[in-house]
Amino acid sequence: MSTLIIAEAGINHNGDLKLAKQLIDAASEAGVDYVKFQTFKSEKLVSKNAEKANYQKENTGDASESQLQMLQKLELSEANHLELIAYCKSKHINFLSTAFDLESIDFLNKLNIDLFKIPSGELTNYPYLEKIGSLGKRIIISTGMATLDEIGQAMAVLLKNGTLRHQITVLHCNTEYPTPMQDVNLNAMQTIAETYSVPIGYSDHTLGIEVPIAAVAMGACVIEKHFTLDKTLPGPDHKASLEPHELKAMVNAIRNIEYALGNIEKEPTPSELKNKTIARKSIVASKKITKGDTLTKDNITTKRPGNGISAMEWPNIIGTKAKKDYLEDDLI
Repeated sequence: MSTLIIAEAGINHNGDLKLAKQLIDAASEAGVDYVKFQTFKSEKLVSKNAEKANYQKENTGDASESQLQMLQKLELSEANHLELIAYCKSKHINFLSTAFDLESIDFLNKLNIDLFKIPSGELTNYPYLEKIGSLGKRIIISTGMATLDEIGQAMAVLLKNGTLRHQITVLHCNTEYPTPMQDVNLNAMQTIAETYSVPIGYSDHTLGIEVPIAAVAMGACVIEKHFTLDKTLPGPDHKASLEPHELKAMVNAIRNIEYALGNIEKEPTPSELKNKTIARKSIVASKKITKGDTLTKDNITTKRPGNGISAMEWPNIIGTKAKKDYLEDDLI
């Protein structure tokens, strides 16, 4: 099955609709399945006194600015959403957005969004989970900062409110921007799958593309990755995002890994069969042998090519009589 790849534009549009469309262009060119934005009303999301995270302070260069002030500049209006959805359709890419408050959930639902993404910060938000759970939609949950029990509790709320288990995909995630390699803990992704019997994926905040590629090799069916047009742009998330050429390289690598995973059978593939005779060995004469001589380890050996008696027949050939004369290197 093909990995669902979500390119997280998030708030990397910096509140500029033109930049948002350029991000859609880049995501479409990279060949991802969805380009994802963020839908929120700043006043509904954070309180007036909420500080920015350390990475947000560092990346914006303004420690005095509040989260509310920062986010107000990054909101997309309802009209913006409609325009971006239409633009995605023109570029043959699926639109997705994460809602961060109850009103935004209702708004996205009215837009007939077929897939809802729950961000890590909302995993312990009961009324938020309750509302999304009641929609009967496919749901992807990010689990940054979460314990295994908290994941189970969130799922229980969704299931209680009408979501079916097969509609839920859980993404392992680490909410640090960028995530240090020693904190990735990809093995936890498989622990989630084994504990809750759900499809699993990975939302990545590391620098580079190797970790999401490894996640696909380990069974991730969904990959989410932040991207930007330019890592040096002002804003909180650009530095921990991929640039377009990196996003495209990640998509190509993931598709190659999907091919490489193959099936569970171990058997020769069509491409390698032509090398079988060349690479394997046959039993051959190691010196001149006269008809009637006993074949021993002193007068036979194994050499390429493998178009004679297989070297695995060695025990059955040793001790038998030569049926004809052989010169050195003749196939027995």
